[in-house]
Amino acid sequence: MAQMHDVGRYTTPPETQHLEALAREAYAEIPEELRQALGNVVIRVLDFPDDDTLEEMDCESPFDLLGLYRGVDLQNKSSLDVPDDLDMIYLYRRPILDYWCDSGEDLAEVVKHVLVHEIGHHFGFSDDDMDRIERTV
Repeated sequence: MAQMHDVGRYTTPPETQHLEALAREAYAEIPEELRQALGNVVIRVLDFPDDDTLEEMDCESPFDLLGLYRGVDLQNKSSLDVPDDLDMIYLYRRPILDYWCDSGEDLAEVVKHVLVHEIGHHFGFSDDDMDRIERTV
């Protein structure tokens, strides 16, 4: 488990469950109407994307991808669609931690940014739309 000093510094890298807790906190701050519209989206934290995902996303390194939305975005969904699987938002722990260390940003803010960005893909939002949402959470 990640150890913190009273000044908020980590002595070991935050583990999956810590990032999951940060993702839950960030998700709870997202406007209610968006959370309701998300429906059954599942958020999972994994250490890295799998090899197929890295190839599909044309990543040169497993650290290139911080998060990924998997599913049919709402702009392309029909009420008549039979879901093949649950929509998923993946947050990738090691790339997020790498970005966090390089950027010096607050870890909770990094997780929130990645989560909002991936939720934005679900709704088909532009980057400007996602920036506006992120400023409100």
